[in-house]
Amino acid sequence: MAGKKGKKSRGIGSLLFSISARSAMLMNGSLLILSYLSMYVNPAKAWFMTVFGILFFPLFIINFFLLLWALARRSRAAVIPILALLPSLLLIDRYIRFTDKQTLSQPSDLKIVSYNVGKFAQAVSDRISSETQCADSVFAYLRASDADIICLQEFHYPDSRGVRQYLEQQMKGYNAVYYINVDDNGAYGNVTLSRHPVLRKGKFDFDHSSNQAIYTDYDIEGESFRVYNCHFESYNISIPGLLSAFTKKDDESVNKAEQKMRSSITKRSEQVDLILQDIRNAPVESLVAGDFNDTPMSFTYNKLRQGRKDSFVESGRGMGGTYSILRPFIRIDYVLFPKKWMGVLHKVRHLKYSDHYPVEASMKLKD
Repeated sequence: MAGKKGKKSRGIGSLLFSISARSAMLMNGSLLILSYLSMYVNPAKAWFMTVFGILFFPLFIINFFLLLWALARRSRAAVIPILALLPSLLLIDRYIRFTDKQTLSQPSDLKIVSYNVGKFAQAVSDRISSETQCADSVFAYLRASDADIICLQEFHYPDSRGVRQYLEQQMKGYNAVYYINVDDNGAYGNVTLSRHPVLRKGKFDFDHSSNQAIYTDYDIEGESFRVYNCHFESYNISIPGLLSAFTKKDDESVNKAEQKMRSSITKRSEQVDLILQDIRNAPVESLVAGDFNDTPMSFTYNKLRQGRKDSFVESGRGMGGTYSILRPFIRIDYVLFPKKWMGVLHKVRHLKYSDHYPVEASMKLKD
């Protein structure tokens, strides 16, 4: 009698475990599908969809291990993570690349560097004791990079009247285009440096934001194109601050964090719309670079990539993370170039002068 009860108990336990496992697969599979959909939904209409896009990679990993577990148990429930993971086959190269295209065996016609320098104030090193020393280190790297075009975000200089002279001293032989915001701490904004003559230039002012984007037109190898140097709205809340808000039990902290995220996501959507409008009306093809503050599964990335190639997807290797705090998982800095160009090399330099890493992208015109 006791044996029958034991078997019955084990049977019920096994059934409950099976139901729980299937529920976990269905839930995680559904969340992964929502992350796919997030890149097609304008955050201005449904801001929370952006969160699912941010969670794509961890959801991918969870579903992958659920699939391995189901296969090991020879469970028919394996079909759930299989179906959920299928679209990832077309998307995972936005996050991780296995390629041998890491040598400049082909000469490049153009090299771009995009770097959010964090106001030269975020370096964490015993060797760097001031903003001036950090800036000198950044510009030493930029000179050594031998780039044709350099896009800087969060550039800072304490004397707004001395910006041009400072840039000319640091980067001799480069043409500097910058539009800066001025406050009590000096000049702040985006800078584009180029060895090529600037044909046209302009700025995009973002409403209720200190972020900005600038554009410059060039003629290189007989091809005219416009370079957008973008710094889109950040979340305006640190990761420790976000975790603290959601681990506290009071609703006020959660509501404040949610409001910050909603406001930032909505602003970023509006900023991207401004750039897209200009791209549609521009007389030349466009290259978009900068700190998007959004992941490769975002509406931001998906829209800006249309008609362009991603340098990482074309010629990167590894995970390509550009945000040092969550390295190597978070890629929010990009170089997106016209389709008539071919990616030759994509590198992320793990420098400690900012909370972002610089992105180097080399490309050449197709024959």
